[in-house]
Amino acid sequence: MFKVIQTDKAPAAIGPYSQALIHGNLMFASGQIPINPENGQLVEGDIKVQTTQVMKNISAVLGAAGIGFENVIKTTCFLKDMDDFAAFNEIYAQYFTGKPARSCVAAQKLPKDVLCEVEIIAVLDISK
Repeated sequence: MFKVIQTDKAPAAIGPYSQALIHGNLMFASGQIPINPENGQLVEGDIKVQTTQVMKNISAVLGAAGIGFENVIKTTCFLKDMDDFAAFNEIYAQYFTGKPARSCVAAQKLPKDVLCEVEIIAVLDISK
């Protein structure tokens, strides 16, 4: 059995999926892209601007589960262009200070042609 996490502070799912699911002590969150949840519009700008919005969206999903970035144990990052890696990493490091495990890959095309997407796995109770 699992629990669905849903918040209007992050973009609504644009397909047949959930923002996040909790199973046991783990939360599995769908990838977040740089959409402003207030108006549903893509945030225009460079990789730093888009990465910042992605992090805000991740924060909202984590918050809906009552946890924060310190609970994240794994991220998967998708970049449209690996030449953006250093700039992406600069913003990423401001949020993921606990240095979770990570994969980062280039993706030829991301939803809505965004520059980045990040999905996470988090643990609900870090004492376990």
